[in-house]
Amino acid sequence: MKEIETKIGYKFKNAKLLKTALTHSSYANETRTESNERLEFLGDSVLGVIVSDYLFKRLKGVNEGKLSKYRASLVCEQSLYEISKQINLSELIYLGRGEEMTGGRQRHSIVSDAFEALIAAIYLDGGMETARKWVIDLMRDSIEDAAAGHRSNDYKTMLQEVFQKDGVGKVTYRTIAENGMDHDKTFDVEVLVNGLPRERGKGHSKKEAEQDAAHKLYVSLGKKA
Repeated sequence: MKEIETKIGYKFKNAKLLKTALTHSSYANETRTESNERLEFLGDSVLGVIVSDYLFKRLKGVNEGKLSKYRASLVCEQSLYEISKQINLSELIYLGRGEEMTGGRQRHSIVSDAFEALIAAIYLDGGMETARKWVIDLMRDSIEDAAAGHRSNDYKTMLQEVFQKDGVGKVTYRTIAENGMDHDKTFDVEVLVNGLPRERGKGHSKKEAEQDAAHKLYVSLGKKA
């Protein structure tokens, strides 16, 4: 654990929190231990508060719509996966044999979930200020890029903005299928406008599938991806 703590740049008082944060459900099922799913749930909220607070204070005078767009581009699955590379997080996750064999270590949903779980673990171990410092130290460059308008890979937000601007409808998403075993599941999702299906997307998580569907519809509308 000391080697892992060195890599992530934080020393835990409660090492069990670190182990749980890095434990994917596939490994937890094989070893009858606790997975990181509950921590991921908490970490998602902690991350949202930290990023929102930073943007609010950093970008004085920027309206709510732009702040929401910047935040969405930072806390999306792809962004967290890229940021996690700074600490080689994918190599630290405990995976089950099946998940390991099917490339789970490079699956964006698994790595981004572990990143959020790690944030929650640090928050529980050291408090909000400690978690805030850890997150901002890792994400500062990405936040500044977002504030400068250099990040635009959150297609769900971009698509929503198109329809809000044109005043033509409400965008929603619906899961239409889940396939595969727990360690290698894929999701099929539809994006709907005013309740009517427009495009379908696939992914190894619902978030990833929704982004895929939003991307396809965004491009089909003649927008530059």
